[in-house]
Amino acid sequence: MLTIRKIAKIGSAYRNFKRYEQILQVLFKFGFGDMISTMKLENYFEFGINLFSRKDTKFETRSRPERVRMALEELGPAFIKLGQILSTRPDLIPLDYIQELNKLQDSVPSFPYEEVEAIIVAELGQKPDKLFKSFEREPVAAASIGQVHRAVTLDDEDVVVKVQRPGIREIIETDLEIMNHLAVLMENNVEEIALQRPTAIVEEFARSIEKEIDYTIEASSARRFAMNFDSNPDVCVPRIFSKLSTGKVLTLEFADGVKISELSSGTSPEQYDLKLIAARGTDAVLEQIFIHGFFHADPHPGNIFIMPGNRICFLDFGMMGRVSSMERHDFARLLNNILKAEDRRVIQSVLKFVYYEKEPNYDSLQRDICDIIDQNIYRPMREIQLSRILEQLMKTLTANSLRLKPNLYIMLKALITIETIAHDLDPELEIVAHLKPFVRKLRMMNLNPMRMMAKMIDPIEDMFHAIGDIPTSIQNILEKTKQGNLKIEFEHMGLEPLLRTMERVSDHVAYSIVLASLIIGSSLIVLSKIPPHYNNIPVIGIVGFVISGFIGFRLLLFPRHGKKK
Repeated sequence: MLTIRKIAKIGSAYRNFKRYEQILQVLFKFGFGDMISTMKLENYFEFGINLFSRKDTKFETRSRPERVRMALEELGPAFIKLGQILSTRPDLIPLDYIQELNKLQDSVPSFPYEEVEAIIVAELGQKPDKLFKSFEREPVAAASIGQVHRAVTLDDEDVVVKVQRPGIREIIETDLEIMNHLAVLMENNVEEIALQRPTAIVEEFARSIEKEIDYTIEASSARRFAMNFDSNPDVCVPRIFSKLSTGKVLTLEFADGVKISELSSGTSPEQYDLKLIAARGTDAVLEQIFIHGFFHADPHPGNIFIMPGNRICFLDFGMMGRVSSMERHDFARLLNNILKAEDRRVIQSVLKFVYYEKEPNYDSLQRDICDIIDQNIYRPMREIQLSRILEQLMKTLTANSLRLKPNLYIMLKALITIETIAHDLDPELEIVAHLKPFVRKLRMMNLNPMRMMAKMIDPIEDMFHAIGDIPTSIQNILEKTKQGNLKIEFEHMGLEPLLRTMERVSDHVAYSIVLASLIIGSSLIVLSKIPPHYNNIPVIGIVGFVISGFIGFRLLLFPRHGKKK
């Protein structure tokens, strides 16, 4: 597991100092010096924060979200991944930042073949030339986590081999340590950023990146995805070669096809039917979401290849989304209510997908929902854009301080992406016409008597088990009662405030009694003229009056003082 260590002093943590210095230089460069100044970093740097250079004025005209994106790109792999993961989390950061982080480019230089060979030997026990018939030394693609090489197995099968970047775990752990330290400082010193819970963001990033740097998880996702489409000849998934795969090396079947982005650019060969590909791709994503509840979370054009016969091939299963059967059913009802223009039911459905800190303004929310319906639904079918409706819906939720659940945001993002790709291929594609059969099928599946009966079997079985346990439980209770070992614990909730009030009252009564006794006693001593005297007044009486005055002032000035538990 990735660990997030804590930093005490940067000057003494030499393993971090150079990297911390690079990060601060970049933050100053892109105009975040004001934020750094309020973080009190001088308490942690033994060499002084003033050593770092200041903002580059050429970025002054850029918006803050844009400068965040540019800084993350310059900071390297771990920070790029942080931005990409945050771009799917509207519950953690504002929508304008998400839109900018969607533009992040994961482009990094490749690492030498000698390191590739060393990793394969360490993971698989032999050099590539022993494991493969041929292995290309130059990678066909390089990313922040690893790079891809083409190869041919000993059985003459064309494959691609993903090899994890050497030392990437250590690099990420170091950056996580620094991220966490900066997040703690922000949370403690920068009020507007503290509202976004930066430490929670770092913790979420650590959980997400842990999955991406373990290739066995990606292999498992690819197998599950392939099983879901086993009966669909229009969708294919590269086969995983388990004997040639580990946590740092992943070998999978080579997809000998054309990137879907090349088709949409107008350079497609004649054998491809763009309208058919758009329809099949749309149906494939809708099937993932509504039928399987397990979908490709990043279906951008680079991750979709078109194979001979207009078959759709999905690649890169590092990021997958999941929606429960209940969430799918609720989402189907939401879309159905939107298409039927039933605004009140839309609000009821929407509230199942969000969480909020304070009760929303329902009148304002209904007005905004009605605007979405009026602007989109009363149009010809071919002009209705699901992506436009969903984008407006997400903006409405943000404007009403409602936070969409992360997995549902990823689902909406996948739908928006695939509709955009489909319209590039076929501008006349009617997304609603493809959507309706899946919504109808999902709703009918939930109303199927056999399915409803199957859902009831487990609760009924549990109930009968509980009934069967009742006689034994009663017998145990009677046995303990007979032996005198039965104990009943009773706790009355809500007595603490009453007890504290009674304690304060009893303290005041005690002080009042002591005060009255001192005053009466001091008065008797003064009247009795008991020596010693000061100006013919008994000293003991004077002391008694002083103490009485102190207690009296205390009761007047601090009437609520008392013990607290």
